[in-house]
Amino acid sequence: EVQLVESGGGLVQPGGSLRLSCTTSGFTFSSYAMIWVRQAPGKGLEWVSGINSGGGSTGYADTVKGRFTISRDNAKNTLYLQMNSLKTEDTAVYYCAKNYGMGYDYWGQGTQVTVSS
Repeated sequence: EVQLVESGGGLVQPGGSLRLSCTTSGFTFSSYAMIWVRQAPGKGLEWVSGINSGGGSTGYADTVKGRFTISRDNAKNTLYLQMNSLKTEDTAVYYCAKNYGMGYDYWGQGTQVTVSS
């Protein structure tokens, strides 16, 4: 059974940092690209960042570029998102997802990130 479990969310002040983790099981993690997406209250899904299977290629939305860093540890089957210089507009539920073909076939349950003073 494929499972993706996000963790690391919480309440942080503007300018603070958080590190999200996505622990996976049930598939060969090192064979698949992965992404982080988020959904802010009342808004649709926003792609945040992606990483290829080997970790050597990454991409970021303009809204997070220079502040967020995606990485992965294929030995631990875990995806990460280091978030620095957080802004109130980063408040959202963050999800990780597994790539499949041109889309994504498995998603985690999400972790809440709230940036507020």
